[in-house]
Amino acid sequence: MKMKKRSRYITLATIAFWTVVLIGWHLYDPSSRFVKFEPGADKRPVGSARKADDVVIGEFFMKYNATFTEGMKDQWSGFRGKDRTNIVSHTVPIKLAEGNFKELWTVETGEGHAAPAVWKGRVYMLDYNEQLSSDALRCFDLKTGAELWRRWYRVPMKRNHGFSRTIPTVTEDGKVMTIGPEGHVMCCNGETGDLLWTLDLKKRFSTEVPFWYAGQCPLIVGDELIVASAGADTLMVGLDVATGSVRWATSNEKKLKMSHSSVMPMILGGKLTLVYAGIGGVCGVSAEGADKGKMLWFTNQWQPSVIAPSPLQLSSNQIFLVAGYGAGGALLQVDKAGSGWQAKVVDQYKTDKGMSSEQQTPILYKGNVITILPKDGGGMRERVCIYQPTDLHRTVWTSANDERFGLGPYIVIDGYLFALKEDGQLFVYEIKGKEMRLRNRQNVIKDGADAWGPMAYADGMLLLRDAKTLKCFKITQN
Repeated sequence: MKMKKRSRYITLATIAFWTVVLIGWHLYDPSSRFVKFEPGADKRPVGSARKADDVVIGEFFMKYNATFTEGMKDQWSGFRGKDRTNIVSHTVPIKLAEGNFKELWTVETGEGHAAPAVWKGRVYMLDYNEQLSSDALRCFDLKTGAELWRRWYRVPMKRNHGFSRTIPTVTEDGKVMTIGPEGHVMCCNGETGDLLWTLDLKKRFSTEVPFWYAGQCPLIVGDELIVASAGADTLMVGLDVATGSVRWATSNEKKLKMSHSSVMPMILGGKLTLVYAGIGGVCGVSAEGADKGKMLWFTNQWQPSVIAPSPLQLSSNQIFLVAGYGAGGALLQVDKAGSGWQAKVVDQYKTDKGMSSEQQTPILYKGNVITILPKDGGGMRERVCIYQPTDLHRTVWTSANDERFGLGPYIVIDGYLFALKEDGQLFVYEIKGKEMRLRNRQNVIKDGADAWGPMAYADGMLLLRDAKTLKCFKITQN
């Protein structure tokens, strides 16, 4: 009996307690303790709440108290170098340093795969600062890695395998141009960092930036900046380097969309042509003469859903096309046909049936085509391979079984192939005719991750990066 009474009292007490709690919760007014903050009272950096469509390109600038090293003379003016071959050839070939290359400096970066350009001792790289939600063109001293200046602007984005992916381009007189992840074009004075002009591709041309953000690298031809805007009505534009004004525009009648591939200049049938592999097809645009800006030819026989590598010219009328995700490769032939042009895919195959690549653009060097096969490239997957332009289905040389590189970049310097494995290991091969000999192997980025950004070379120094660091190594003896 006593147990029953005790249980009843406990139950009543519990009910009474929670009743009081619920009544108190409903009656409590937390607003009495709120503190009112006026705009700016939280000391948030200016512009950090800016919306994606309210970007002021290049609005902020910071100059650092760093000494610039004079005397550097080489240039790596943009994607794959001045002529976009990804080959460095000196009149007097370099002498490689013995043993491991000396690391000169390291710089922490935002997460991304953008790579540097170099102009007379200054290194330029487009970066992204997550804390400030900002694109930033950063300028470093090539010899020391000291940051000289930074030009930046707010643009909110979400991480998608990193942020920045493009490489600046630099004119002979030192104007630096960039294309940001969201299609913001900026031109600066390379020495002072002064802002010269800007262009928003989305606002001006209704450009649809691709998934994983913009990967197209700007191109200089003469005194014009070439950009495949791939907008609603305009496919490609030639911009005045000095002012940013549109000199000519190519109609987007084929409705191509922007890919991650870059525009490549080629001499086809004696005509300087701008070749672009967009989403929906491949085209050639005149880069000279009275018909400058006119689309000369187009084919939709090659239209993968994702394209990162750029077209590679193999001969006076043949272009190699390649893409990842199982798309494989194709050989495009372009011929003059009467008063017009004809473009036709004459060979096409899956990834494991011939020369292919997923992210990097292959290199044509002394009659050989050098590539790294994708992860779905069959038994030769992820190896460095050599093919002949006349036979894209048979390898003539491959790296060893334990020399596989993933999506890492590669560059040829005076007969040496420098290949960076995506985990940060650098391999150096001496090119001997149709084969190579491993010369050196060095872990240049400890615990490296996603080392996909292209390498750059100037004044005996090799610049390379992984997802979060940029490094510089001295690779020559002198």
